[in-house]
Amino acid sequence: MGRRAVVEGLASGVLAQPWRGVVVHAADLLKLPSLAQAALLAVGRPAVLSSATSLSLHGISAADSTTVHLTVPYSRRVESRPGLQVHRAEFHPSDIVELDELPVFSLDRALADHLCDGDKRTAFAALEEALHNLTPDHRGILHTNVRDRLVDRRDRRGIHRAQMLLALATGEAESPSESVLRLIVVEAGLPVPDAQYEINTIDGRKLYVLDLAWPELRIALEYDGYAAHEGRQDYDAERDARMAARGWITIRATAADLRDPRRLLTELRAAFARRTARLA
Repeated sequence: MGRRAVVEGLASGVLAQPWRGVVVHAADLLKLPSLAQAALLAVGRPAVLSSATSLSLHGISAADSTTVHLTVPYSRRVESRPGLQVHRAEFHPSDIVELDELPVFSLDRALADHLCDGDKRTAFAALEEALHNLTPDHRGILHTNVRDRLVDRRDRRGIHRAQMLLALATGEAESPSESVLRLIVVEAGLPVPDAQYEINTIDGRKLYVLDLAWPELRIALEYDGYAAHEGRQDYDAERDARMAARGWITIRATAADLRDPRRLLTELRAAFARRTARLA
C-alpha cells in the first residue's frame, strides 16, 4: 500500500492498529480469525492460539472473548499487551491443529488448559458445550482425552479444580447459562441435580423436559433465558401449575441470578428444607 496510504487509512479509521507492527482493516477487528492472525503476526512464531481463543475457533460459544490468547514456548520472552494475553507452556506439533489456516490447540488440549487456568464458569460451560455437540459415544472419548491431558500436564496448578469440573460435566445442558447454573448449585453445597430430566405421562409419552431436577424430592430448577422465554410467561405459569399438581416445586432462575445467586439459593434451600422435613 505504501506508507502514505497506511497513514491516511489509520487517520480516517479505515485501518486500525491493534498492536505495534500490525495493521488491519478496521471492519476486521470484530472477526476473530482476522484478529487472531494479527496477534500471530505481532508475536511471531513459534506461537499457537490457545485458551478461550482456541475454543472459540473450535466453535465453542461459551468461550467468547475479546482478548486474543496465545501460547509460546518457555524459551521465548514475549510480553502480554492490551487485548493480547501471552501464555508460556511446552507444546508439540501433535498438540496443534489448523482451523481457518490458523494454528490452534486441539480441542482436548484447549479444554484441559482452560479448566486449569481459565475463568471457572466459562471453562465449565465450554466443556459442557463441547460434550453437548457430540454424540453420546464420542462424549466419552473427549472426556477421556481431556482427563489424559490433565494427568500429563506439566504445570500442576489448577489440576484439582479441573478434575472436579470434568467429573461434574455431562454434556446435557442446552446452553452455557444452564451449565453455569448447575455449577452454582453444586458449589453452594446442594446435591448434584439431573440435567434435562424428562417428565412423562402414565403411558410413557414425554410431557416436559426440566433443565435441572432432583427427582427424589420433586424439585425442579428452570432457567428462563430471555430469547427462549420472551412472551411465554403465561405458558410457564400454566406449566408450573401442572407440575405442582404432580407434586413438584418449580423454581425459576434468570440471568440476574447467575450474577447474584443469593435469592435463588435461598429459595432452593427453603424448598429442600420443606421436602426433607416431609420425608423425615
